[in-house]
Order: sequence, then C-alpha cells, then structure tokens
Amino acid sequence: MKKTASLFCLCILLTITAMAQDKPAYKLFTKAGKDVKYSRMLDELQKADVVLFGEQHNDPIAHWLQLEIAKDLHKAHQQKFAIGAEMFETDVQLVLDEYLNGQIAENNFEQESRPWPNYKTDYKPVVRFAKDAGIPFVATNVPRRYAAIVASGGLTALDNLTPEAKTYIAPLPIVVEMDLPGYKNMLSMFGSNTHGNTKAQSIVQAQALKDATMAYVILNQVVKGNKVLHLNGSYHSDNYEGIGWYLKQKQPNLKVATITTVTQEDLEKLTDENKNKADFILVVPATMTKNY
Repeated sequence: MKKTASLFCLCILLTITAMAQDKPAYKLFTKAGKDVKYSRMLDELQKADVVLFGEQHNDPIAHWLQLEIAKDLHKAHQQKFAIGAEMFETDVQLVLDEYLNGQIAENNFEQESRPWPNYKTDYKPVVRFAKDAGIPFVATNVPRRYAAIVASGGLTALDNLTPEAKTYIAPLPIVVEMDLPGYKNMLSMFGSNTHGNTKAQSIVQAQALKDATMAYVILNQVVKGNKVLHLNGSYHSDNYEGIGWYLKQKQPNLKVATITTVTQEDLEKLTDENKNKADFILVVPATMTKNY
C-alpha cells in the first residue's frame, strides 16, 4: 500500500513538473472563453463566407497562423478562395496582379507596391503562397492619401476627388455610425466624449473610410463566388464592428467569422476583458518576441 501511495505521489509530482515546464506558444479560445482546438476552429471557418483575422501587427504567431489558415482554407475551397489584406492599398492592385501573374519581377513589386516595413518577415510568405497556388490576392485598404484628407477635413473632402480617384474607395456617401463602441472609444482617445469635437470626428471618419473600403473590396470577391480570408489589424474587426459592421450593412445574411489576437501573462484561462471580442481568440504569451 505504501509503495502504491508513493508511486501515486510520484506520478502527481511528475505531472505538475511537466505542466510547469510546458511553454505553449499560443492557445485558442471561443468567444465564451472555452478552449478550442485548431481543427474545430477550422471547421467553423470553412463554413464562413468571410474570415476576418484580426492581428497585432508585430506578433509572429498571428502571422504564422494566418499562413496556416490560408493553406487550409484553400484546400477546402480550392479555386473559390481569395485572400485580402489591409497591408496593401487599392491603388496598387495592378502591380500586385502583375506580380502574382508572373509579369514583373519580385523586386519591382516590392519597390512599387508600398509594402509595410515588416512585409518581408510577416506578409511575404502569404503573398508568395497565393502566387504559387494561383489564389487571388486583393489590396483592400484605402490609399493613405485619402485617409489623410478625411482625417484633416472629414468625409466631405472626398467629394472633390476625381471619378478615377473615387474608384479606389467605397462608394460615396459613406455612413459612419459614431455610436459604435469602437468609434466612441476613438473619440475619447482624441479628447472628445461627445460628437462636438470636429477634429476627433474627422479622425474617426478616416478610420471608418478604411473599414468601409475594406468591406467593399471584400464584398466584390464574395460577389464573384469566392470565400475570403482577410488580414487586418484587430481594431478593424474586434467586437464585430469595423469591417464586419460594414459587411453586414450591405449583406445582412453574410456568414462572417472573426479571429482576434491578444496577449496574456497566463494562457490557461481567457480573461474577462478578452471574451466576446471575436468568434475565436488567439492568445499569445505576453513575453512572446515581437517582430518590431
């Protein structure tokens, strides 16, 4: 009996030691905070018309998982699949297509498409995968010059754009629901608790212009019959707002699945503040190395 008890204690000690030594790089949860396996999440993502993957731009785990999801969704949807990304602006679609189609060299593409500073480490693998697999890759973000004029003068500043320029943004007029919690938080961040601060309103309108334009480009792919994986900063899709809100305004029955990326000191349990941000929450250790 004593030997059995000693053996039992030893097993418990070894289990605790093994758990203490385990260092997972990430963990997945449902919005309610329940552990979920990648395979189960993938089953749900495959049912969606659009998957919005909200990332922290400097998180390597999110970028790796984006590539893995892209590969697996392509297996499921084959030629009815497209990838979109906030990281490219709509006015570089031509040079993006030329690269994907093998018409121009990679260095020319990287020089002329205005890639983000972390493109080579974080987004290049996904773009190359799309190129090799023949997957449409769409630039979804509004050209920054147009976001800048809205941030300075509000959405009415877009009325003076040429017809050609307007092809790079969502159709006007763009409705902004200032009472959405995310936009209200932005108003507060820029020193306004009301809608009376014109400068703060303009900054929020510039954010909404980005969200509306990304949704517009995504829907163009949906109309073509493609399922879409979209890569964007988490702020553009958290809490089912931003891009998701604009998607639902145009197509209320669209099946949209969302992922967000958060960091926590402890990966064992999803904190209350991170629940309900998205359908699936990717939790990365707070000590994870950042790309910049």
